[in-house]
Amino acid sequence: MLKRSIVMARKDLKLSVSGGQGLVQAVLLGLLLIFLFSLSKPLGGTISAQAAGAIFWLASAFGLVLVFNDLFSIEEANGARIGILSSPAPVHSVWIGKGVAGFTLLLISQLVFLPATAAFLGQTINGPLWLLGVTLIGADIGLVVIGALLGALSQGQAARESLLSVIVFPLLLPVLLAGITLFGFCFSSEEIEAYDKWLGLIFAFDCLFAGAGLFLFPFVYSGEE
Repeated sequence: MLKRSIVMARKDLKLSVSGGQGLVQAVLLGLLLIFLFSLSKPLGGTISAQAAGAIFWLASAFGLVLVFNDLFSIEEANGARIGILSSPAPVHSVWIGKGVAGFTLLLISQLVFLPATAAFLGQTINGPLWLLGVTLIGADIGLVVIGALLGALSQGQAARESLLSVIVFPLLLPVLLAGITLFGFCFSSEEIEAYDKWLGLIFAFDCLFAGAGLFLFPFVYSGEE
């Protein structure tokens, strides 16, 4: 199953990067959001570290929607989903492959958002770099686990971008709240407190929805056939 997941991820990354639609849209939308929120800065002032963290993760969440809509529309537009379901490959390999591809594309987007947050919102990384990295990876895993599951649910629906946005954001609130708080610590020069509890929340969220995804994805992905 792992080998098939890698093949699926490689295929999705190749098609997504060559087409450029989901990744480019995610990056452009995220940069636009960061720039627009930067206009709310007081003249000569700065945005608080917590607010900057919220803007970064808001841009990431909207990018997630665009990335997974693009990843799942690849098969949907060409009718290839029926062929995947008819093949002997486990359906879980689709979920894992889409998750790996989505994680890669989201991380690429965020590597653009971080310097944009520093440039437009006047932030610097004052906290430990390891905390920033662990928060980024841990929260991204939670985001793509949900995105890979619910992206399949929205396929075949009219206005699927709107449907995915409506159902995904309420579920992402715990991991987004933890990511915002920990990024606020990293951008702030104040003493970091209780970061372990927020990290625990992120990884508990990851484990919970990874288990739910493994169980539910075969029903969600093949539900219309």
